[in-house]
Amino acid sequence: MNERAIHNHSLPLVLLGGTLCNGRLWLPMLETLNASHVISITLEGADSTESFAQQLLSTLPPRFCVVGFSLGAMVALQMLADAPQRIAGMALLSVNPLADDPNNAPSRREAVKEARRQGLGTWLTATMWPRYVAPAHLEREVLHRTLVQMAEESGVETFAKQTEVAISRQDKRAALATFTAPTLIINGAHDPICTPHHHQLAAEAAACAQQITFSDCGHFLPLEAPERLASSLRNWLKEIIT
Repeated sequence: MNERAIHNHSLPLVLLGGTLCNGRLWLPMLETLNASHVISITLEGADSTESFAQQLLSTLPPRFCVVGFSLGAMVALQMLADAPQRIAGMALLSVNPLADDPNNAPSRREAVKEARRQGLGTWLTATMWPRYVAPAHLEREVLHRTLVQMAEESGVETFAKQTEVAISRQDKRAALATFTAPTLIINGAHDPICTPHHHQLAAEAAACAQQITFSDCGHFLPLEAPERLASSLRNWLKEIIT
């Protein structure tokens, strides 16, 4: 049965995808969410959270709700630090609120070189696919094809810039500590990239946040459990607009 529409015309729902993602990330979830005003943004063209935040804040409506996934969650936190008055509610999915370990930079940049050499689809399948989803979802061919398709559509140059965003990000927990609007933090229990510990740190830092763990999901919970995610986001969005 279709959910009743959520009329959020006055507070658009802004969706920020992650590394090597585009609008395909959200399509299964949006089928169930049924919100009236959604803005889906692919993160490309900038190489820092600060640049992305400035770019987005200059074009988005005066007030909005934001859902950030992985790299998109990092950018959402930067937007929160820069303009908290613009954000009516925040949902962070598969988030790491900490600054990146400087020791990660060489391996991150080497991954870009390998993706360029092998091709994004081949590299992702061999290197990231086992880390992207829960073990129980490794046989889901449609899910795998969607991730490969998004990566190939994004391209290596976008991957290189997104990698620099991840490397240069800063700890944004202080922004969460002063934000009192509805905040939702969701993670997958089988995520080795943005771990349960990272989400616990985010939840502990937040002034008021609901934390939810999807026990059978990994990093890519928008595609691993889209209907469940839609249900959680509907409840959060209704809290904001009522």
